[in-house]
Amino acid sequence: MGRSAKYSKEFKLSAVKLVTELGYSCRVAGEQLGCSSWSVRDWVRQFRASGEIPAAEVTDAAAQDAKAMREENARLRLEVEILKKAAAYFAKESL
Repeated sequence: MGRSAKYSKEFKLSAVKLVTELGYSCRVAGEQLGCSSWSVRDWVRQFRASGEIPAAEVTDAAAQDAKAMREENARLRLEVEILKKAAAYFAKESL
């Protein structure tokens, strides 16, 4: 059997923050940091259990807020595009 790697608490916490705060998947975070996705998933579970990072419900609420903001942003961009076209049409009509 191979010897398992020892990672510092700071390294583990940075991996967990990639997942919880930045929305990376455990697989992508593991690839970026050179460790296994299973390790990252286990660290997330451990830090949540110890209370060092917020529970999943808190991050889910933040993710839902971010999703709602992205949807509103897309709607507003569409409205601006429509208004630009309408302004161009009416400007053309007045000439």
